[in-house]
Amino acid sequence: MVKPDYDLVIIGGGPAGMTAGINAARARLNVILIEKLVPGGQILVTDWIENYPGFPEGLTGADLVQKIHQQAERFGLKIENSEVTALDLSKPVKKIALGDKTITSHALIITTGASPSKLGVPGEDKFYGKGLSTCATCDGPFYKDRTVAAVGGGDTAVQESLYLTKFAKKVYLIHRRDELRATGILRERVLANDKIEILWDTVLTGITGFFNVEKVGLKNVKTGEKKDLAVDGCFMWVGINPNTRFVKDTVQTDKGGFIIADAKMETSVPGVYAAGDVRNTPLRQIATSVGDAAIAAFSAEHYISGIKE
Repeated sequence: MVKPDYDLVIIGGGPAGMTAGINAARARLNVILIEKLVPGGQILVTDWIENYPGFPEGLTGADLVQKIHQQAERFGLKIENSEVTALDLSKPVKKIALGDKTITSHALIITTGASPSKLGVPGEDKFYGKGLSTCATCDGPFYKDRTVAAVGGGDTAVQESLYLTKFAKKVYLIHRRDELRATGILRERVLANDKIEILWDTVLTGITGFFNVEKVGLKNVKTGEKKDLAVDGCFMWVGINPNTRFVKDTVQTDKGGFIIADAKMETSVPGVYAAGDVRNTPLRQIATSVGDAAIAAFSAEHYISGIKE
C-alpha cells in the first residue's frame, strides 16, 4: 500500500473538528485539520452559551472557540486554511482535493457542520446583507433603537431574538405555529420580554424596500389575512442545511443531505467518519458535537492501527 501523506485528515474546524483533532493529536497520529475560513464554525457568531458543561455562568461563542483552539495548539494539531473541493474514497487511501493540491490519508473525519436555510421568498436574495441577516451577533448592533422582524420558533430564533433586544426597540418574532419549539427556559424569557411581540400562526411572504429592507409581507396561516409590516431589518432562523457539497455521492446521506453514521461515527465507507451537525442526528448542540468527535477520533485511531499492524 502506498503510504499516504497523513494518518488522518479532519475536514471542518468547528467544535467537532477541533475536538477530533485534539484527541487524534494526543493519540500521536499524523493528523491535519482543513478549515476553509477560521476555526470555530457557527459558534463564532453565537452570542452566549449556557448549556455547555463546565461554565456555570456561561460564555460567548468566541471565548469557547478560543479555549478549544488553544487546547488543540497545545497538543500540536496542524491546521491548514483551504477548501476541500472533492473526495475520492474508492480506495483504502483516501484522496482529498484542495484548491491547489491533493492530499491523502488512511482515514477521514468530516465535521463541516451546517448553514442556515433559506425560505425562498421574494426579496430574500436581493436583500441578503442589505437588511436581511441570519446572524444577530454580527448585525444586531446596526439596529440600535430600530424595529426588526425575526423569523423562526426554535432555540436559535428565540435566543437570537432575545439578543436583538439589547439594541432594537422592537422585535417582531414571526412564527408559523401557535407554540414555540424552543426549550422551556428560552420560551419563558421571550414571553416575558416587553420588547418582543410574537406574531403567531404567521409566515413571511416577501421582503421589500429600495436599497435596504423596509417592509416584510406577512400571512396568517389560519385566517389567510395578509399585511405588510414596516421594519428596518429582518433576521431569519428557519433551519439548517449540511455543508456537504464536496461529498456528493461518496458516502450515504439522508434525504436532507446529512451524512448517515453509526454508533462509532463511521459512514458507509470504512475509515470515513462524520461528527457534529453535518451528520444525521436528533440533536445538534456543542455538547453532542464534541461527543461525536471524541468517538470518531477513537474509531479512526483503531481503524488506522488495524491498517498499520
